[in-house]
Amino acid sequence: MLNTAQTGKAAQEGGFLVQEIIFLGRNTLCRDIEGCVVMAGDSILSTAPIFSDGMVLQRGVPLRLWGKASPQEELQASFRGGVFSFQSDAEGSWQLDLPPQEPGGPFELTITGQNGQKVIRDILIGDVWLLAGQSNMELPVARTLDLYTEEVQGAENPMIRQFRVPITHNFQGPQTDLPKGTWQAVTPESVLEFSALGYFFAQVHYARYQVPVGLVLTAVGGSRIETWLSEEVISGLGGYEDIVAKLKQPGYLDAIMHGELREYVAWQKELDAKDQGLQPGQIPWNSPELDDSEWDTMVVPKIWKGTELDNFHGSVWLRREVERGEGAGEREALLRLGAIVDADETYINGVRVGKTEYKYPPRKYQVPPGVLRPGTNTIAIRVIINRDTGGFVERKRYVLEMGSEQVDLSGEWKYKVGGTMELLPRLTRAHRKPSGMYNAMIAPLRGCAFRGVLWYQGESNAHAPEQYHNLLKTLIAHWREEFGCPDLPFLYVQLPNFDTSSEGLVPGCWALLREAQLEALEVPNTAMAVTIDIGEANDLHPQNKKDIALRLSLAARRLIFREDVVDQGPLFKRLERENGALLLYFTNIGSGLRAQGGELTWFEVCGADGIFHPAKAQIEGETIRVWSAEVPEPQGVRYAWHDNPEGANLYNEEGLPASPFRASL
Repeated sequence: MLNTAQTGKAAQEGGFLVQEIIFLGRNTLCRDIEGCVVMAGDSILSTAPIFSDGMVLQRGVPLRLWGKASPQEELQASFRGGVFSFQSDAEGSWQLDLPPQEPGGPFELTITGQNGQKVIRDILIGDVWLLAGQSNMELPVARTLDLYTEEVQGAENPMIRQFRVPITHNFQGPQTDLPKGTWQAVTPESVLEFSALGYFFAQVHYARYQVPVGLVLTAVGGSRIETWLSEEVISGLGGYEDIVAKLKQPGYLDAIMHGELREYVAWQKELDAKDQGLQPGQIPWNSPELDDSEWDTMVVPKIWKGTELDNFHGSVWLRREVERGEGAGEREALLRLGAIVDADETYINGVRVGKTEYKYPPRKYQVPPGVLRPGTNTIAIRVIINRDTGGFVERKRYVLEMGSEQVDLSGEWKYKVGGTMELLPRLTRAHRKPSGMYNAMIAPLRGCAFRGVLWYQGESNAHAPEQYHNLLKTLIAHWREEFGCPDLPFLYVQLPNFDTSSEGLVPGCWALLREAQLEALEVPNTAMAVTIDIGEANDLHPQNKKDIALRLSLAARRLIFREDVVDQGPLFKRLERENGALLLYFTNIGSGLRAQGGELTWFEVCGADGIFHPAKAQIEGETIRVWSAEVPEPQGVRYAWHDNPEGANLYNEEGLPASPFRASL
């Protein structure tokens, strides 16, 4: 029992965090961590975190809410003029079933029991989408501002809201609830935290249908598809029995991860101790006072493969001087350093302006007033390479920006090795292990109603693309069963174009995984957005999430709302041979086939030997004729069959790209 000394402080009672306690005789008025007022006697009346202020519920279908109360407590709910009676069970769990609702809001839901009352405010009824997958679904608007700064400035829409499922894992079994979570409406501040893909999808959906849009984001960067399947389902697939059994052992994974973390920290400490640029009693290598005239030079940007730093692990320092004019010290600036493998610490005139601990995020470092100065300024970068060959990713921006002024930082830099280390082993990641994310981030949502699923995942499964088709089909069926909707629409993104050489994958893995995604269209009530034209060859996380959202929106319009729209680019149907050439037939040609920007590219043919040669291709009405002088009797064809088929240009007249494919007679 709480006492008055705990008033105004966070306390623990019955498993719920309480911020404010005011005693009112037997009943206690409390504010829980979501700010919802409840009355409590023997227990606190509560709802699951996803059913909280600002929530969006799916229109037009039966709804179920749940929470906790005293055991066998009689409860009553009022919502939109209706009154509903129900009771908690012997453990205090309750469920409230509401009939299908028309869109609108905001509304209030009041739940009253023998020991208190809970009010959920600002409820909207509209279309709710489950956003799932890995980092490209998770990627926030803040990471896309190079493209969308002006578009999201001043963003304000109380009808679009996101609930971020907390990132966590559990290998012991399915959780019944989430640990926490809040709904956020679009404001100039909150929009930066929204899934970029989800936000742009919601924006076009709201503009078209004028109903509230809810986004439930349950995505984890780097996660494999296996982690989103239950233990029962993953065990039924075979091959996972040993790892599933180990993961269920209490403390098994934690012990491994904690041990690896200690090794990682020790590796960093040893490197710092070895690094000649950090030695006490000497001029640090980030200082403008350092004499670097004897240092070697290198060109930036460049990955260091084929150089003396190929397969080097440790730290490398780079330095460059830039000149600035009068008033430089009074102005702020932005330092853009593209992307760096693996990590960096960056300084200007000895002041650290940025630090990034892994290779993927773009380096955009704010330089506050007073750091730059008139005359010569020294930029120093400490690059830390722990696994991959280091370097600076090419075809990125390397500039110092001061308003409209820009200093190009590409070109020659001084460099010197700071310290040499052994290769740092890969860290074990919970989000790559079977069932962990399902148990903690999907199972607690069972019973929620969704208009559909938007899925963007596959990069982390490219090491074994031949397994992905079955895994994706299994996941779709599994989630439909879990959410009690056998035809739940499942809209997914086919992997974009990307140069996988930096990922250490066997060439062609992404092409094979795209094929697996294409084949999953055989599952009813699915749709796929082809994106081989809007990726970035040098970035695993392309910023153009708006065009992907528009394509998924087209798919939703056709698949869910039965609109007569072309939502897909050409899909290969069949082929036949004619006079030394192959004739290709397609579905989804819309108003016709089109070669965008010139002659068709990325077609190849092979003969009986299976060796592919570049081929000519020509549109002939609703077919494409493909041939090569090198292959007089073609047996097979493929299109855009490459991890990075940049420039592939087969479209339909509606402007939607064809999916890569391969086929043979």
